[in-house]
This record gives sequence, structure tokens and C-alpha cells, in this order.
Amino acid sequence: MAKNIILLINTGTPDKPEVPQVRRYLSEFLNDKRVIDLPWLLRKILVNLIIVPFRAPKSTKLYKKLWTPKGSPLLYNLINLANKVQSRVSKDYQVVGAMRYGNPSLQSVLAGIKAQSPEQIVVFPLFPHYASATTGSIHEYVLNEVKSWNVIPEIRFVGQFYSNPAFIDAFVKQIRKYEPQTYDHIVFSYHGLPMRQIQKVHPDQDCYQCKCSDEFPQHGGFCYKATCYETSRLLAAKLELPAEKFSTSFQSRLSKNWLTPFTDSTLRKLAHSGSKRVLVVAPAFVADCLETLVEIGDEYQQLFKEEGGAELLLVESLNDKDDWADAIIKIINI
Repeated sequence: MAKNIILLINTGTPDKPEVPQVRRYLSEFLNDKRVIDLPWLLRKILVNLIIVPFRAPKSTKLYKKLWTPKGSPLLYNLINLANKVQSRVSKDYQVVGAMRYGNPSLQSVLAGIKAQSPEQIVVFPLFPHYASATTGSIHEYVLNEVKSWNVIPEIRFVGQFYSNPAFIDAFVKQIRKYEPQTYDHIVFSYHGLPMRQIQKVHPDQDCYQCKCSDEFPQHGGFCYKATCYETSRLLAAKLELPAEKFSTSFQSRLSKNWLTPFTDSTLRKLAHSGSKRVLVVAPAFVADCLETLVEIGDEYQQLFKEEGGAELLLVESLNDKDDWADAIIKIINI
């Protein structure tokens, strides 16, 4: 048995693109107190009586668009990626993939790891930027599970890696395949978050007044908004994009009180200002999923054309690329 476990963790996916499975997945996901950070009773009423019953049928239609003959891209890319990383490490390491919600569940994977009595577990949440609802949720879950073990191994958490040269270089190589210089504009689109969650990271600094869109602030170490803007700047610098050639925006909002500018609004403005060809990059997602393939690749593409644009293209994410597997080894530093 391997002495060390590398645990690659992504958000999750329903088992099937059918209403019962989607409902089960959404219920587990949205009932996480770090995802919807409201008081327990209010969260239960909102999620279980309002959001999930109405959202599950709509989300199922979207998952049907996402699904392939191989299943969910998020799942098969995770499996392939774990296998590729496994082929790059010594026999002292075992690489395992898990999902925070859905299957393979983090609970079942940790139970299997416990039976092996490893000396070390390297926990690698596959999120470039820290957010309480993603990396924070995974850290908390792992600690709560492992604390009851009789033998607790060394636990090493890999934190945010948005600025790691290996990650930046892997994404830059992916973007360059699309010849970004031939497009009128590049949009770096990140998953949105409620403004109240951003504000919690630095309660003494007003998020609405912060100039992190221009430069990285001292208080921005774990601020999702600040690190997203910094990612755009790092990628743009490597790609030699002038400031007027690219924008940063946020997608997948649930209300107007989420991070702005919104990606759909940004694309409307670009179309109205005469941009005909736009390339969209989603650096917050290391694997393609509903938010990239359907929201950007389908819905936003249609929106851009309806507003007067000619072509909107999504850069394929890192998924199970060899460069990404190599980058993971460098980020973990083994």
C-alpha cells in the first residue's frame, strides 16, 4: 500500500441527468452552510422548499445538454486526470479523485483511505482561488471526518494556486491554441459569489470601494475577487495582451448582489461597441462543466450573436491535459 495519498477533489455532478438525481445533488450541494451562508432554519426552508423543487427540473434540462456518451465531463475528466497524475509519481503515492458533492463521494473515498492507514494525505481542492464555499468547505469536511480516526495521518492541504507559474503556464498554453491575438476582445470569466461572502474575508475593507481591479491590494490574500483580477493580469501579461484588449467578469449569478461586472452584461456591451469576435476564458474552472460548456459555450454564445456579435468561442479548460497533470505535480511540489 502507498504511504502517501494525493486526493484530488472537485465540486461534483449528479449521477444522471434526470430529475431525481439532480434533485439529490442540488440538495446536498445547496444545504452546505458554506455555500448558502444563512441561518440553519432559513437555509433549510429556502433550499428544500423553494430552490431545489423549482430548480431541479430546469437544471436537469441543462445537464442533458452537458452529458456525453461517457457521462459527465467533470467526472470522467477527474478520473482521467487522477490516472495521469498517478503515472507521474512514485509507487509511494496513490492518487485518488473525489467529489465534494455527489459521487465518488468524499466520505466514501476517505473511508477507503482510512482502511489503508497512510502516513500522509495531500488534499488538493481543484479550485485556483480560495472561497469558503469551495476550498473552505472541503478543508472543513476533511478535518471533521479525519478527527475521529484512531490513527490520524499527516494532512497537507494544498491552498489556492491561481498565481502558481505552473498553473498560469498550463492555461496560457491552452489559450494560445486559439490564437487570441486574432480576436477583438478576450473575456476572463469567473464564477460569481455573493458580495457578502467576499466582504467576510476582509470586514474592515469595503469591497465596493476596493481598487483590486487595478492592482492587487495588501488585504487581498484570500479575497476571491482580488485573486480573480490578479489571475487575469497574470494571464494577460504572459499572453502580451494590452489592457484594452481584455476584461474580467463574473458569471452564474443568482441575484444582483453578486460580484460584478456580470459576464452577460460585459458581452452585451462588447457586441454593442462593435466587437465581432470574442474569446472567453474561464480560469476559475480547471475542468469543463455546466458553467463553461452550457452557460458560456451555449447560452452566452447565443446572447452575443443576438446582440450583434458574430463569433464567441470558449477556450477548453485544462480538464485531463498532460500539461495540467504536470502542473499539479509542481504545485504539490513532490
